[in-house]
Amino acid sequence: MNSAVRYYSRSGNTRLVAEAIAKAMGVKAVAVDDSQAALTQPVDVLFIGGALYAYGIDEHLKAYLDTLKKDQVKKAVVFSTSLVSKHAIALIKAALNEKGIPVAEQTLYFRGKPSEKNQQEAMRFAEAFAS
Repeated sequence: MNSAVRYYSRSGNTRLVAEAIAKAMGVKAVAVDDSQAALTQPVDVLFIGGALYAYGIDEHLKAYLDTLKKDQVKKAVVFSTSLVSKHAIALIKAALNEKGIPVAEQTLYFRGKPSEKNQQEAMRFAEAFAS
């Protein structure tokens, strides 16, 4: 199974979760505004994360989601961090659904900066999709 991890993080909190997921999956976490963020081959699982900023997801993440095609992603798995709300999960899921990309029911969310324990939880969460 091949996978990819993409995220957008202003504070670094979502990046910490993305890196933990990537470590568990044996891939590199790539920020959506990085030149290497485009999917160059189809993936079985795309872990995609972001946070809520002023009641919406960041424009970088929106733009990246717009580039995805349903034939590139067999399944997407959404994760998020924030201080206020986990509404970013619903917004990311909606954008993926509009593209016709299947989205896993299971999501991962942490309020604030993920602790070491949270990062371990993120790794276990990702590993559940590896089988």
